[in-house]
Amino acid sequence: MKYCFKKFFFISGAILLGLTGFAQKSRKPQPPNILIIVSDDHAFQAIGAYGSKMMETPGIDRLAKEGAVFSNAFVTNSICGPSRACILTGKYSHINGFKDNLSKFDASQDLFVKRLQKAGYQTAWIGKMHLDTKPQGFDYWEILPGQGHYYNPDFIEMNGDTIRRTGYVTNVTTELAEKWLGSRDASKPFCLVVGHKATHRVWMPDLQDLGKFDKKQFPLPDNFYDNYETRYAAAHQDMNIEKTLRLGYDLKVMQTNDFGADNYTRMNAEQKKVYDAYYKRIEKEFISKNLSGKALTEWKYQRYMKDYLATAASLDRNIGELLNYLDKTGQADNTLVIYLSDQGFYMGEHGWFDKRFMYEESFRTPMLARFPGVIKPGTVYRDMVMNIDIAPTALELAGLKVPAEIQGKSMLPLLKNKGQQPRDALYYHYYEAGEHSVIPHFGVRTNRYKLIRFYQLTDKWELFDLEKDPHEMRNVFDDPGYQTVQAALMKRLKELIEEYKDTDAKQILGN
Repeated sequence: MKYCFKKFFFISGAILLGLTGFAQKSRKPQPPNILIIVSDDHAFQAIGAYGSKMMETPGIDRLAKEGAVFSNAFVTNSICGPSRACILTGKYSHINGFKDNLSKFDASQDLFVKRLQKAGYQTAWIGKMHLDTKPQGFDYWEILPGQGHYYNPDFIEMNGDTIRRTGYVTNVTTELAEKWLGSRDASKPFCLVVGHKATHRVWMPDLQDLGKFDKKQFPLPDNFYDNYETRYAAAHQDMNIEKTLRLGYDLKVMQTNDFGADNYTRMNAEQKKVYDAYYKRIEKEFISKNLSGKALTEWKYQRYMKDYLATAASLDRNIGELLNYLDKTGQADNTLVIYLSDQGFYMGEHGWFDKRFMYEESFRTPMLARFPGVIKPGTVYRDMVMNIDIAPTALELAGLKVPAEIQGKSMLPLLKNKGQQPRDALYYHYYEAGEHSVIPHFGVRTNRYKLIRFYQLTDKWELFDLEKDPHEMRNVFDDPGYQTVQAALMKRLKELIEEYKDTDAKQILGN
């Protein structure tokens, strides 16, 4: 009897263990987490993974070493708010309705985060959003109002309250992101968007980074003194370092009220003490030089570079911190991390700062990704991808159907090395007339050529051979030797306008 009792428990235990094992095997693995880090105005030229010698970027470079760098990533519209709208919707600006920063984003429309939310994902946006609307599709959000501020920034909470948080905005944004990651429901997958203010104008470094590049002299870009010959729109912009960068507002010497009202006055006494000690020294040196002409322009360039890159240093450090957090909490292996800027930026090329143009430095954006077990470390993707591709990538990764209305193309087959058919051409459309006097334009880019149509304030065409002229210095639209190329690009442009349903561009072309 005693033997039978033991035998019963042995058999029962074996059955129980078998059932438990079956349950464990049949339980579906949790869908991958998605972390999207979006910076503002961050130039790919300033990132080590893109070959930059300007500064070291160990945080961002980790993504390249442990994952991949996209060497041909682009935006549909190189301007802050509209770029974020394109990321959320997977659609061009003329479809999602947010064409320029003067618009108001309609958050009630279909967003990829809403679909993830319905599928059981916890969704959040923390930091800069810049869409002038109440966020929708997020279980949690805490965002900067408008552009936000670098020091002691205000954040709008879900209840509508605005709270001022002491500290440097890049650090505070990371702290809030980690706090949410640590308090969320860990039984659910997450999709978190971290929006950084850096490196938007005006460039205000973290106190610990003040003077970080003061001993470095940056070489002028070869086309710094561009005369804009053959390029009407380039000649009529107002975004050059010589004339447009302001000593007080941008470079913190001879400061004026327009700078102090929005930024300096937010600092507490301790912050001001450190800040003043640094910039008063810079101002004293500047006054003693009594610069003019090219010497003044080149001094402004050096100060711009030093402040911009010092601001980028905190961005890089915080990206590294967030990656470390994922590692420490055991979430890294099941998380796709994508880093990108809302667009590119000029680091003195053509004598400029800012963005907007379809020229390469503005049109291209840094994009890197890490996904252990899927992306082979050290990969370089050369296919042309766009910011509208993030939405369908996230949906497909979550096992969801990508709506036909989404105009982006999932990058998941590319990440999984499944031989996806690459794009042969990209379409771009910039709308905002007036700001920095950049003329509205649209165009097509292939691997070798770029065709641009400027309109509204002028009626001009530009054609560039990127193989022979990578810095876009010579417009060959009227060159007889490029007539065949011009005709082919014109045909492809019209096809893309039809494909993406850009009725404005179609009307401008007149067919």
